[in-house]
Amino acid sequence: QLQLVESGGGLVQPGGSLRLSCAASGSIFSIYVMDWYRQAPGKQRELVAGITSGDSTNYADSVKGRFTISRDNAKNTMYLQMNSLKPEDTAVYYCNAVTPTERYWGQGTQVTVSS
Repeated sequence: QLQLVESGGGLVQPGGSLRLSCAASGSIFSIYVMDWYRQAPGKQRELVAGITSGDSTNYADSVKGRFTISRDNAKNTMYLQMNSLKPEDTAVYYCNAVTPTERYWGQGTQVTVSS
């Protein structure tokens, strides 16, 4: 089993920054990919960024150059640094971990970008 807990969401003005964290516990040795997804009201959940166990990363076109995904293996934590935030980044952000047999989700953290 694996548990994921997100934190760091909140209200920020356009152009501002936030850093999301995802703390993993349990069978962390089985994780080979971790991702950030987001879901805005009335929209489907979409992939924002991902990082593999080998630290390869990928990003949605809409966040390239503004968001950075990273992980600290010593702390079992993944991060999403979000800069130059736009109102369209408003969503619930979810942490996701993929193992050979299962996909795990966190409870989500709300990010609201508004003046």
